[in-house]
Amino acid sequence: MQLTRIFSAEKYKGTKNYINSQKKYEIIRTLLYFGISISLFVAGYIQTGRKTNLLTVVAVLGCLPASKSAVNAIMFLRFHSCGEAAAAKIEEHCQGLCCLYDMVFTSYQKNYVVSHLAVQGNTVCGYSGKADFQENDFYKHIDHILKRDGLKDVTVKVFTDLKKYTDRLEQMKALEADEGRTEAVAATLKSVVL
Repeated sequence: MQLTRIFSAEKYKGTKNYINSQKKYEIIRTLLYFGISISLFVAGYIQTGRKTNLLTVVAVLGCLPASKSAVNAIMFLRFHSCGEAAAAKIEEHCQGLCCLYDMVFTSYQKNYVVSHLAVQGNTVCGYSGKADFQENDFYKHIDHILKRDGLKDVTVKVFTDLKKYTDRLEQMKALEADEGRTEAVAATLKSVVL
């Protein structure tokens, strides 16, 4: 299963504790990549007694994917998964809804951290544990993304109060479910998160 995870991180976006597990994965991958580059450099130096050799070139080229991996690790280290207490409370109210955890939407101006999202047809509701969540900017950002993918008339609301969010989840269960629309909206949301 871990080997599958290495090649398909997209599959795991939106799952519970995605950010925390991805942090560990990115750190281990970064250390491994830099370790390979360093070992190649050392092997070339030991073998030839000089820094200028073919293995040094390979080691330097190996620093490119290692550096990219380091950037990914730094990005994931900045964020946290949905808290256990909040996740447990949300799970009591979200049966039957398409749920996405640990969604970090990035834009040129700001990053928007949404701990949990529920999708039901044209309705998207989310919960962010941050009291200073900038809803209007997020709505503009996400509306542009959804319209670009041909998904119009999608209503989006993010709550910062957990009680109000769980109440809204209960209301969403009564909404008419369009499975195709729900899957399309969820796929678009997962495609643009960290």
